[in-house]
Amino acid sequence: MTTPAFNTVAWFEIASDDPDGAQKFFGELFGWSFEKDPELPMDYRIITYPGSGEPRGGVFGTGGQLPNHGVFSIVVRDVEETCAQVERLGGKVLKKAVGGPSGPDFAYLTDPSDNLFGVYAPRP
Repeated sequence: MTTPAFNTVAWFEIASDDPDGAQKFFGELFGWSFEKDPELPMDYRIITYPGSGEPRGGVFGTGGQLPNHGVFSIVVRDVEETCAQVERLGGKVLKKAVGGPSGPDFAYLTDPSDNLFGVYAPRP
């Protein structure tokens, strides 16, 4: 997958306690295709939409452990630095994680109005 320009919206995620239902709904509505990510220990389905040529999003099966949500993610150079900037600007860091050997570092954040968004940094 090619790396999008830094500081741009580059991924989206739909978190659902019914990932099969989400896949059926969005697949039929928009013609998206789905493939389970074999590298992740959780239920995460990679979304490719017609004409994209490569994945642009995912459906995350929450198992009821998180609220259902849709979130966009921005590709950044450094997740740690971005999290510090978010806090300085009045936002919050909800969750930060280091990706595995093939996965990106990422964080879920909120802006000062509590709008959820994500950031990630691709592995070198």
